[in-house]
Amino acid sequence: MADAARSEPPQLLRGLGAWDATLLTIGSVLGTGIFITTSDIARGLPHAGLILAVWTGGGVLTLAGALTYAELGAMYPRAGGQYHFLKEAYGPVWGFLFGWTAFFIIMSGGIATMAVGFGEYLGGFIPFFSTGNVLLEVTVGGRAWSINGGQLAGALAIALLSAVNYVGVKEGAGVQNVLTVVKIGSIVGLGAVGVLFDAPVPARLAAPLPPGSVLAPLGVAMIAVLWSYDGWYAVTAMAGEFKRPDRDVPVGLIAGTAACTFLYVLMNVVYVRTIPVDTMGQTPRIAEAAAGVLFGSTGARLIAIAVLVSTFGCISSTILYATRIYLPMAQDGVFFPALARIHPRYLTPSASIVAQGIWSIALTFSGTYDQLYTYVMFAVVLFHAGTGAAVLLLRRTQPGLARPYRVPGYPWVPVAFIMACVGLVANTLRERPIESLIGLVIVLAGLPAYAFWRRGRA
Repeated sequence: MADAARSEPPQLLRGLGAWDATLLTIGSVLGTGIFITTSDIARGLPHAGLILAVWTGGGVLTLAGALTYAELGAMYPRAGGQYHFLKEAYGPVWGFLFGWTAFFIIMSGGIATMAVGFGEYLGGFIPFFSTGNVLLEVTVGGRAWSINGGQLAGALAIALLSAVNYVGVKEGAGVQNVLTVVKIGSIVGLGAVGVLFDAPVPARLAAPLPPGSVLAPLGVAMIAVLWSYDGWYAVTAMAGEFKRPDRDVPVGLIAGTAACTFLYVLMNVVYVRTIPVDTMGQTPRIAEAAAGVLFGSTGARLIAIAVLVSTFGCISSTILYATRIYLPMAQDGVFFPALARIHPRYLTPSASIVAQGIWSIALTFSGTYDQLYTYVMFAVVLFHAGTGAAVLLLRRTQPGLARPYRVPGYPWVPVAFIMACVGLVANTLRERPIESLIGLVIVLAGLPAYAFWRRGRA
């Protein structure tokens, strides 16, 4: 019996609970967005009341998505998340196309983008790691290519956090949890002071609306807000490592998303109480500016540290959950076979962690990560819309499947989420048609790869 037990392949460790799930959701959402995005929004929507409304509305729509995904996460309590949801609802090729795009651009490109942002903030404290410090410059095929200090700092951050996640899910989640608690503390601290003390600037929430129609700028603002909420679905990819996924996944999704909504609205209350709305658009690092008003130059410096920690934590959480998408793809025989390996000692998807780390570092040094990421955002929202519709479809095609958690307000909650995604798709297609079509081409480029792996499996 002992020999038989030893001969069984290693499995992922179910060692996480609802607290880990909640902090993973918060940590995956809280990156740099809340510290800078309101400045972009205020340029097109210079109205304090509408700024607060759009952040609140974005949180409500995101919560609708979390409620929807919670049903699917509890139904399929294994690693993979959207890969399984799309595969079960529409067929294996759709799950593959999501995973293909996630590995090559969505997740790896997102990690690279955050890593360089981390390096940029780190350069403010250690000039060597500044993006303005060019370390190497060569000409390749008539095109100049360079490596700067910010890229090096980002690559080192990816390597370090990949190593931490390699040696155990509890270790990776532990680092992630500590970083997330620090992030929450910094936001709550700034928010408490900004709300409790006399406002340096009258907020004027009920001021007259800006001239002209506000619908178009509201739509653009909502896109920026929803991007800042992105990452709320992280725990579904890790359902195979929760002790009680039927409880932990829904709790993590709902509690984490609700907490992020509260923190985001709190920060924006501070912004409209400390900075005149007509100057917000000229204040790119708006969180630092608000802290400067409340605490002086020392406060602004502390917020810069908070942004640094926040970005580092978001990289950590993305590495933690994204690698769980590629593991089941490889196990199903439709991705690189080596990525099906689970480390026999650490019980982590070790090969996926290494592969994603190497590719993310390559994108970091390539200088094309942000452009690639922009291309596929159109496809990302399409995948979200398809996943939301999967709840409706699976209710009809697989009514007997166990559903430990059911979406409250069905079918209206999933429909609201789907309609929000469809609206974003239409807006993105209208505003950026070329980038959207390029993104679709990148996604569909996975079809020959899928055919190749399917043929090899057969």
